[in-house]
Amino acid sequence: MPRLSTRPILHLIAAARPNFMKVAPLWHALVADGTFDARLVHTGQHYDANMSDAFFRDLGLPEPHHHLGVGSGSHAEQTARVMLAYEPVATAERPAFTVVVGDVNSTVAVTLVCAKLGLRTVHLEAGLRSFDRTMPEEINRLVTDVLADLLWTPSPDGDENLRNEGILAERIERVGNIMLDSYELQRAHIEADGTFRRLGLAPKGYGVVTLHRPSNVDDPAALARLVAALARVAADLPLVFPVHPRTRKNLTEFGLLSRLETAPGVQLCEPVGYVQFMNLVSNAALCITDSGGIQEETTYLDIPCLTLRPNTERPITVTEGTNRLVTPENLVTEAGKALRGDWPHGRRPDRWDGQTAARCVASLKRWLADQPSDQPSDRPSDWPSDRP
Repeated sequence: MPRLSTRPILHLIAAARPNFMKVAPLWHALVADGTFDARLVHTGQHYDANMSDAFFRDLGLPEPHHHLGVGSGSHAEQTARVMLAYEPVATAERPAFTVVVGDVNSTVAVTLVCAKLGLRTVHLEAGLRSFDRTMPEEINRLVTDVLADLLWTPSPDGDENLRNEGILAERIERVGNIMLDSYELQRAHIEADGTFRRLGLAPKGYGVVTLHRPSNVDDPAALARLVAALARVAADLPLVFPVHPRTRKNLTEFGLLSRLETAPGVQLCEPVGYVQFMNLVSNAALCITDSGGIQEETTYLDIPCLTLRPNTERPITVTEGTNRLVTPENLVTEAGKALRGDWPHGRRPDRWDGQTAARCVASLKRWLADQPSDQPSDRPSDWPSDRP
């Protein structure tokens, strides 16, 4: 039997590392406000303890109210498993709102379930576009933003993208970048943490590497080029590389792991928790990544970021921040520029201020007051007119 509540139920969906960092500030703000009965739903898309449980601990999140345990699989398998597992939870509890975050398979899967059950969905970090439909994440963003009722954007380009796609203005609300709320919530712990010193590194005397995207790590030739480039960078600047499980598996399978293990200046380690990772990032001279969130964190911290991708769904980190898109072929040259100080300092975009979670809670309360509470089970009465 579902747990009875006198307050409107709100489901907060978490699935993967970036989700946890976006969910945590909103969770704490919802609990402090008390209007909603907020319930964490962990889909289990990141099932590795180092990449899931550690982040929950670091971010002060409780045990999830629901753990769907979907695990790994193809895009279709993960999406289907999340839908099958979440549907009975949503049916039983009928949340007033379900908040999905980011662009992972769980995001689009939960949104599809809610749309078919007539439940309101809110997309945190809406409107981001790489305009590259070969990226699975781009498909997830597009579908989620078409179906979600309320779209919380982090920056003006997100608003513009949604308007260009025909989304009504009343569904769009710019709240800012919630990733940075997590940093501010944990700033004292991050600054006090000694991870970079325990690894024998000097402040601003090393770089941080993260790689996990299929385009970089699933092709043996592409990964070999990256390994060679990283080894060359490490000859001038020590690199610490918390290795994603997918990346480690492929490095081993392609016979490349030993090249990194023996490369002077390269230090491989297991994935670490949020506080430990941000201690590494905040004290680094530069970051080399294909992640989305690190592009934002480095802009916030004024640290050079070299993103190994042909495009980014976060262009504001390039136009206003410290991020630049690079290739394996020019990585060494661009890293050299960063080390010489030939790199833009940029500025923090509007509403990247650590107050996004508070704006989200205020937004939810306005919507709760403005929208009818008695929704028919087959179709929500408050669907905007541009919804199919």
